[in-house]
Amino acid sequence: MSNIVMETELEGLKRIKQGKVRDIYDLGDSLLMVTTDRMSAFDVIMRDAIPDKGQILTQISLFWFDKMQSVIDNHVITGKVAEYPSVCKPYTEILSGRSMLVKKTRPLPIECVVRGYISGSGWKSYQKDGSVCGIRLPDGLQESQQLPEAIFTPSTKEDIGQHDINIDFDAAVELVGRKHAEQVRELSLEIYKRGSELAAEKGIIIADTKFEFGLDADRLILIDEVLTPDSSRFWPKDTYQPGGAQRSFDKQYLRDYLSSINWDKNPPAPDLPDDVVTKTRQKYLDALVKLTGSRHGIQ
Repeated sequence: MSNIVMETELEGLKRIKQGKVRDIYDLGDSLLMVTTDRMSAFDVIMRDAIPDKGQILTQISLFWFDKMQSVIDNHVITGKVAEYPSVCKPYTEILSGRSMLVKKTRPLPIECVVRGYISGSGWKSYQKDGSVCGIRLPDGLQESQQLPEAIFTPSTKEDIGQHDINIDFDAAVELVGRKHAEQVRELSLEIYKRGSELAAEKGIIIADTKFEFGLDADRLILIDEVLTPDSSRFWPKDTYQPGGAQRSFDKQYLRDYLSSINWDKNPPAPDLPDDVVTKTRQKYLDALVKLTGSRHGIQ
């Protein structure tokens, strides 16, 4: 395994944001996005890192950004450290494989969630009143069942330590305006459709996912990460069986562990056993290899 990167402090570079997973630096006319090995669950950052996670997420995102170019442009300038500004050169070893040079945008203040299967918070909402984010669903659905068609179920984008809140489409319109709300709904559904079809060919079901969009001048582009195990539910196609929870290639394994110890989902996070860290890393790595056909140098 490579050296763990829990956080970065790159001397001489201006760090402007530290998110749950990513450290963002302002390079003047662009941003440097560094994906660390931090792990968040239930919107709380774990004390323990997942080795190589930052590299895995970055390589999966770069794979999908490239695949979705025909649908929408994205914020990636380059993921090759050799092409970064000279001020980044002293940090080549840290940045290699886990960073991207990206355009500056004005991010929209919503998470664009798409669900193709009924699971997680969507399943809990459906059990209560038969709907998800104001969308009425057919009666009699089982947990993890595929929906008749994918649905757009946005959420708010809260600060670290606070839970994102599922909202209906009208609430999304209030936050971003009707034009942009309709655009991101259409784009999110199309990206999910194409991504889930490609992933299915490689043995992965993408049950649900979330996207982020930003404005490059007045033009909407895709930003942040795309169809990763952090932002999506990945299920093995060969063991899929509706009617309960599924095996996964994503952080659901970690969530299940945290639920099993009755953690209250508030800071501080509990320590993670070595086997939970190792198995979580392996699930992420399996997703990378299945999707891209390569380990990208990760041992």
